[in-house]
Amino acid sequence: MKQIITIQHTQSQHHVNGMVGSWTDWHLTERGREQAERIARRLMPHLADRQWTLYSSDLLRAQETAAPLAQLLGTEMRLRPELRERNLGPAVGKSVQWLRENLEMQERTVDDRLFREAESRRDAWDRLAPFFREIMEGGEENIILVSHGDLLSIFNVMFLGLPVEAINGLDLFGMAGGVSFMHVAEDRADPGTSRGKRVIRRLSDMSFAAD
Repeated sequence: MKQIITIQHTQSQHHVNGMVGSWTDWHLTERGREQAERIARRLMPHLADRQWTLYSSDLLRAQETAAPLAQLLGTEMRLRPELRERNLGPAVGKSVQWLRENLEMQERTVDDRLFREAESRRDAWDRLAPFFREIMEGGEENIILVSHGDLLSIFNVMFLGLPVEAINGLDLFGMAGGVSFMHVAEDRADPGTSRGKRVIRRLSDMSFAAD
């Protein structure tokens, strides 16, 4: 059985300073660092004695969320740019107010872009898809991913086997510090593969980060 745990990075500076997150490389706040420590400690009993592979977005706020867990697990944090948040083009480095006052298009479908130079959700899907196939088809059985809200909402839809267009009518969005548990049951006709039933057991569980 393949097990996947996703962690949405904890409170970042952009959550409190009115700035856009996206590809701006924000650090965690002090509260965010405390949340990351709690997530790591509280997750350990759920990880048992299995060997886990830990992947993180290469943006600082995700790395700083993953760092306490990497230390407790005694494992390497593997940085993957595919796990970055969605690129909002000229809004990167700007305030949320600037974004609202200057956006070029409202997003109504997966193909809409807030700005011509920004990623649509389909663009982010296409960026994530090769990495998703890599972990689903690879031999790693126990995987932890640390990423961002918008990107993980796309990952959730992809994990359920839905098409990208499903995002036009639904959203599986989490909260900062949310932990999700997923697994793929072994296909009895083809054991050892990742073709079995896909299950989300918990979605954005905030109890791990809670004070």
